[in-house]
Amino acid sequence: MLTQFFIPARNLATWFRRSFVLGVALAVWIEAARMSALGAESQTPPVEPPPSLSTAPRFTTDVMPVLSKLGCNLGACHGNQNGKGGFKLSLRGQDPADDRVSISLDQFGRRVNLLEPAESLLLQKPTMQVFHEGGLRLRRGTPEYDVLYRWIAAGAPEDPADSPRLAHLIVEPAEALLFDPDRQQQISAIAEFSDGERRDVTSLAVYEPSASLVTVDPQGTAKFSAPGEATVLVRFLDLQRPVRLIHAPSRSEFVWSEPPVHNFIDEHAFAKLRRLRINPSPLAGDQEFVRRVYIDVLGILPTADEARSFVRDPALDKRARLIDRLLNRPEFAEHWALKWSDLLKNEEKVIDPQGVRYFHEWIRESFAAGKPLDQFVRELVTARGSTYANPAANFYRANRDPVSRAETAAQVFLGIRLQCAKCHNHPFDRWTQSDYYRWTAFFSRVDYLIV
Repeated sequence: MLTQFFIPARNLATWFRRSFVLGVALAVWIEAARMSALGAESQTPPVEPPPSLSTAPRFTTDVMPVLSKLGCNLGACHGNQNGKGGFKLSLRGQDPADDRVSISLDQFGRRVNLLEPAESLLLQKPTMQVFHEGGLRLRRGTPEYDVLYRWIAAGAPEDPADSPRLAHLIVEPAEALLFDPDRQQQISAIAEFSDGERRDVTSLAVYEPSASLVTVDPQGTAKFSAPGEATVLVRFLDLQRPVRLIHAPSRSEFVWSEPPVHNFIDEHAFAKLRRLRINPSPLAGDQEFVRRVYIDVLGILPTADEARSFVRDPALDKRARLIDRLLNRPEFAEHWALKWSDLLKNEEKVIDPQGVRYFHEWIRESFAAGKPLDQFVRELVTARGSTYANPAANFYRANRDPVSRAETAAQVFLGIRLQCAKCHNHPFDRWTQSDYYRWTAFFSRVDYLIV
């Protein structure tokens, strides 16, 4: 009974041949219909003949900036961890060699047409000649289109081994202060390459403002919509530089009030306020000051008697004397030991109860003795031996692997968050993934023994 379900080999071969012919005919018909709908312009490639390999754009220094400028390698597009539409690029172009392979060789090289460059998906999708979920990103006839076209026409070549690399990125101005009615600032970017070439890349750099009150057009012109302060991150290839911009009301009648300078913090604060044409607020009254200083230094409120005594004191230097007294009180060391215990992960889920007690006592004694912060950190980072005999060594007990040690040391002691660079170049700072693992390597030989 089962034999009736078998197809003779001769009939099967005939069926395959007919299916193939029908499939080819259907593909030809669809392509002809598509080309007819696009019109004559889309069928005709640019008149410029394909250049020789010696004059072709280089992938790393010419093509990659275009892909970054178009936003192709951002996390929301093909720079996503899983790519988009089967096409994946490295995030923000951190791996040009892999990107070139993905563009020119992946999926049988379907994204580039070396015989008819204008028919390449790499050009047709961003120009919306073929549907592109990312929308219109590129227009025919622009310099960016020309770079991509000429690279494909030259055979989508790999960069020569001795190709120059980006060495420096010079961005000007590094900072600017604008007063009404001036609301615009032109940003320029110059790339310096390893062979000494200097190139104006203002139109190819990527501009990323930190706040919505400022926008930057593709040519690097920043424009404020409201007074405020913002940072514009200027990125070209694997280098990026910050530009700090401030827009303020004109305050044409401003006169500096010449407030007294008591310390180096006042010097920096007053310098910025004067630039912004803002006079500092008057000193807080004695009632406000005594409350604030107790909370800031000791973490507690003054008693009623302490507050009254301070307010009634007629001495001109009573504020400085009060600060000195508070710094010598035991509550000061207790308050700041609690804060630093949080920063240094001094807790029982990573350190045993006895170690927590010893570590907290060491931190408290350090503050009580007025130990300089650089010495405090040095003793933590270089600590060796028993965590009971040398409690500072608990810093490594709370951070048990090189990655956590590196990230904690950078964030707590240097004020730098490196976590983003663990998986890719930092999107908002100059740290690269290589920097992250070089820094982590410093802590890779630190270990501990349980005895």
